[in-house]
Amino acid sequence: MSDVHAILARMPRWAAMAVLMVIVLGPLYWVTISSLKSREEILRTTPTLFPQSVTFDSFRQLFTATDYGTYLTNSFIVALLTAAFTVLVAFLGAYGLYRLRVPGGDKIAGLVLLSYMIPGTLLLVPLYQVFAQLRIVNTHTALILVNVAFTAPFCTWLLRGFLQAIPKEIDEAAAVDGAGPLRTMFSVVLPLMAPGLATVAVYAFVYSWTEFVFASQLLVDDALKTLPIGLSAIMGQYTVNWGLLMAGTVCTMIPAIVPFLFVGKYFVGGLTAGAVK
Repeated sequence: MSDVHAILARMPRWAAMAVLMVIVLGPLYWVTISSLKSREEILRTTPTLFPQSVTFDSFRQLFTATDYGTYLTNSFIVALLTAAFTVLVAFLGAYGLYRLRVPGGDKIAGLVLLSYMIPGTLLLVPLYQVFAQLRIVNTHTALILVNVAFTAPFCTWLLRGFLQAIPKEIDEAAAVDGAGPLRTMFSVVLPLMAPGLATVAVYAFVYSWTEFVFASQLLVDDALKTLPIGLSAIMGQYTVNWGLLMAGTVCTMIPAIVPFLFVGKYFVGGLTAGAVK
């Protein structure tokens, strides 16, 4: 009898998990199977949950008849450089604010986190004017600078939990052994923060990979456009090739999902550490 009560008690939890899985994984499943369907099957009035005949024509057309390869390369360049610079800026900022005794460090840290809450669209015109004066509009450099500016504040705060989890006695022991501040930072603290840096890198990569607003305004040439802009161009003005669009969406999702397969546990742990600490 107790087993029955235990099962009944777990039913709401299972139901909630089932609903959450349908909401989260349902669209991903539908996009994936639609990319494997023929155009005629996609346009049928009665949808099918499984492809009646699996075809890779949409993927073949995606890479041969469109500039998707160029958009993919541009997105990798921007996202990887954004992740690298964000890790560097966030680590140095977090170490200075939360590890060293900087006068007014708490207030500065609060301002850094506050800057993250400013809507990016409000800064679109002023940033465009600044980049125009610097003559870097229509370059990946401008987009990378914008992405780093919007990811670094949150990532700096995110690394706080990892820094506080490292005992300061380690710094004192390194100083006794003759290590200076820079050597302590890079040789002692930095290796211990590998999970936190992985968390920051994944966040910055995904943010840059999906950024649309600034990319659509700062990049004009087709040869420089990233995937979010390229997919909108693939859609067409009057007709939409749904198979082609779904194939492009699947290929765009994969690079954003793969990093979580390797550092997902660090990412979740990083968010938890930042919240608890």
